[in-house]
Amino acid sequence: MDQQQPDTVLIPLARDEAVVLFAFLRRFSDTDTLAIEDPAEQRALWNLCCAFEKHASFSFEQSYPEYLEAARARLREE
Repeated sequence: MDQQQPDTVLIPLARDEAVVLFAFLRRFSDTDTLAIEDPAEQRALWNLCCAFEKHASFSFEQSYPEYLEAARARLREE
């Protein structure tokens, strides 16, 4: 039985959003260029941002800048 890790944030995505975002991120990974090539990519990114706002209350904390910098430092270490 899988147990969710305490530091995990689950963001629901529609299948179409996941497909479009995967292609967008894959293209970035291949080219090192972030560019919207289709309006669906922009919509999927907006939807993702909205999902984060709904499910990630940490972005509204007063200590957000410090929290963000600590998260960046941890990810750099991976």
